[in-house]
Parts: sequence; C-alpha cells; structure tokens
Amino acid sequence: MLGKYYVTNVIFGTIQDMRLTILFILIAFICQAQNITIKGKAHASHIGKEVILNDFTDYVTYQITKESSDTIDKDGYFELRLESKITKPILISINNLLGKLYVQPNFTYGIYFPEEDSTANHQTGTETTVDISVYGKDSTELNALIIDFNKQYNNLFINAGPQYLSPAKLNNMLDTFLISCKKRYALINNSYFKNYLEYSFANFFSNTSRGRTFLNKQFIDGKPIQYANYEYMQFFNAHFKGYLKAFASTKNGGNIYNSINAFADYKDLQNQFKTDKSISSDVLREFLILKGLIEFYYSPDFDKHQVQSVLEQFYRETTIPDHKSIAFNMLQTINQLQPGAPAPDFTAMDKSGKMVLLSDFKGKYIYLNFFSNESESSQKEMQKIIDLKKKFNDKITFISICLDDSIKTYKSYLKSNLKQDWIILYQNKNSTAKQTYNIKTLSGYFFINPQMQLAQSPAMKPSEGIEYKFNALFRPRKKNTIIGIR
Repeated sequence: MLGKYYVTNVIFGTIQDMRLTILFILIAFICQAQNITIKGKAHASHIGKEVILNDFTDYVTYQITKESSDTIDKDGYFELRLESKITKPILISINNLLGKLYVQPNFTYGIYFPEEDSTANHQTGTETTVDISVYGKDSTELNALIIDFNKQYNNLFINAGPQYLSPAKLNNMLDTFLISCKKRYALINNSYFKNYLEYSFANFFSNTSRGRTFLNKQFIDGKPIQYANYEYMQFFNAHFKGYLKAFASTKNGGNIYNSINAFADYKDLQNQFKTDKSISSDVLREFLILKGLIEFYYSPDFDKHQVQSVLEQFYRETTIPDHKSIAFNMLQTINQLQPGAPAPDFTAMDKSGKMVLLSDFKGKYIYLNFFSNESESSQKEMQKIIDLKKKFNDKITFISICLDDSIKTYKSYLKSNLKQDWIILYQNKNSTAKQTYNIKTLSGYFFINPQMQLAQSPAMKPSEGIEYKFNALFRPRKKNTIIGIR
C-alpha cells in the first residue's frame, strides 16, 4: 500500500498571500493546452531552490525520470507541468524532501510544499517524505478521497488498541472495514479511486496471510494486468516476488538454472516455465519470466552476464509492448554506470556562470565526485582531494560537483576553500550531472579513463584508498635489464 498521505491546512494571513487565494480559484479548471499544470507555493525556507516533478518509467524497475522543474521565486511560488493520458501518482521534490501527489489529465492543481522537519538527518542525504497540501479540492477530489481512506484505515487500528491481533482477527477486522468502505464510498464514481480501494485491500490481505489461492481468484485470475496502475503493481510485485526463483527450486523447475547460467537461452527458459500448470495465461507467464529475470540479475545464484543475455533475447522476441518497454528500461539500468560502460555526459555550471560538458575534458583520466555543504563527510573528502590533486595533477583531471540548492552557498564555499583549486562545478537548474549519475545522497565518486569510459563505478573515496589505485595505474615501469628481453 502507498505510504500514508495527509494534508496540512495552511492559513495565510498576509496581503501577499491573497495572490495565492486568487491563484487557486483556478483549481480543477480543465486546461487543454498544458494537460496537467501544478501551481504551488513553498515554505519560505525553500526560496531560490529547485523544485522537481519526477515520474516513474514503469512500476517494475521503478526508475525515476525528471519531467519538469522550476526555481522557487522570492515569494515562494513555482509552476510545474506534465503531459499524461492517465491518472497516476507523481513525486515532487526539493533537495532531499519528497512529496507524492495524484494527478489526472487536463487538470490544474494548487499545492503547498512544507518546510523540512528540523529533526531530519542532514548528514545521510537520504530522502525524507513530506505531506503536500492540495488547495481548492472538495471531498470527491482524488487526493482528498485517498486521504480520507487512509484516515479511516488508521482509525481502525487506533480503535483496536494495543492488544495482539492474530491473523484471523486482522482478517475479520479487514472484512468489516471493507464493507464499511463500500458503504462510505458508494456514491463515488472516480474509477481510479475504486481501483485504489480494491488493490489497497489486496495488499492488506496479502500482508495478513490470506492464501495464494484466495488472492489469485480475487485479484489476479481473469483480470488484465494493469501495468500502468501504481496500486495494482504494488500488490502484483509483492504477490509474485521470488515466484520464478521458487519454481526453479522445485522438481519441475530445476532446469531453469541451466537455462540461464549454462545456456543463456530464453527459449529454453520459456519451455521450462511452461511446466508450471498453475499459470494458465501466456501473457502472465511471460511477465513473470521478465520479473524473475530482473530479480535474478541481483541474485548471487545467477551469472549477471548470462541474465543480461537472456533479457536481451526477451526484449527482441516479445510482442507485448509493455513487456518490451520494461525490458528496455531494465537493460538501460544495468548498462548504465557499469565499469567499462561509456561515462554519461552532462552539463554543469562553472564559477563564471558558463555551462560546461564533462566531455570537454576527454583525453585525460577524470576523478569525478559530488559533494554538499550539508554533508560533513563529503566536505572531509574534499579536503583529502587537495593532496591527491597535488600529486596527480598532470595525469588526472579532478572535477567536483556541488549539490547545494543555493548558488550563493556554492560561491561562498569556493571563497572559503581556496586550496581546492581544481574544477568545482555547480548543479544548477539546467545541470544534468546529479540525475545522469543517479546520485541519491549528498556524495558520489567515479573514475573515468581518457576514452570516457567508467574505470571505477562507483570509485573509492579518498578516505577509502583511491590513491593506491592511482599509484598502481601511474607507477613508472622499470626498464628490463636482462639481455635479449625488451
């Protein structure tokens, strides 16, 4: 089930914020030109920062794509846009803060992005969930309905008290809760919300040990696979997690390991899985093979190169568009940032305001790192690079990317750290470095060869001994003194 999602009512008392009231009169207005528009205001602590609208490529790999961004103006306002033909959840982030919002085609939304919790851990750089407020909604708007449902679900356990709840007791409570929800939302005609309810309960029942036969009959058998529905896929992924690997451990599926590790043969894998008579749908069977291959890639029981080979065969041979798209996303993911793969190019801003490309420095080894003023550990690593740069400056180009939200902080850092005299760039609104190198925290390290290939990905930090790698790479070769051997 989705994480709990709540709305905080915000009351604005200043004349300036009358603009916000006028702005959100347009909420729920059908906007044919922009498809989906999000007009927002952020807490004053976010002024000048970049706000990003992210979307999922699919609900199997869960890769994130940046769809839109804006810089929050001096009054806290921003605007984001998205083109979509379906209703779905999107992610809105400011730095490491992340909020979820459900959007449907041809709507304009008004939102409020809150301040960061002062107790948040700034050192780890991990993402922190915040609650986005939606303005202009009524009780039948999708986000309001989801909030109301989650509130009813929370109350279910609050009213139960601290007593131990056996699986049988939990199932009885959920059955009663399901009946009450059908009554509560009987007049709601929102098809996405109805689906949300159904597969929220599917997840509930899955977590309370309802049998696989019951879950299959109730939520899987005879129903189309909803590849583009978040709640359905949350249930589907949990329900079939490890399914192909479990089958490979049975008497009938024992040859699946050979199909992959020994032969890397997709056709053979298909034939082996056909012996599972519990799967009657060819489409479902193929999808389970795809999901299994994605899981196998990260399993120590399977050879990564063999799994990738089978995935490539799958991609070429499948005739189901959704399967082909997911297989492509997976192949793109495992090929990206692997040692030996091309180092992805990106743009970032230098201290003069000029946008530069990583590829501008091709022809020399590059030690690339990401850092932030909010991360004490990454700043300590920056200090260690000073000595590395002195020793290897003629052989390695050192490039650092500042991930701070404020350009003032970036420039202040440069003035305060004059000994760090290598190339230090800034991740501004138009920069693509952070996204390209999939940086999720406030630091990251990569070593790139002169041909713009990833020699180490991720690379060792200075404190982890990257200097030993450099020494081994650039150690002068001794001339051979044995006669007759060059």
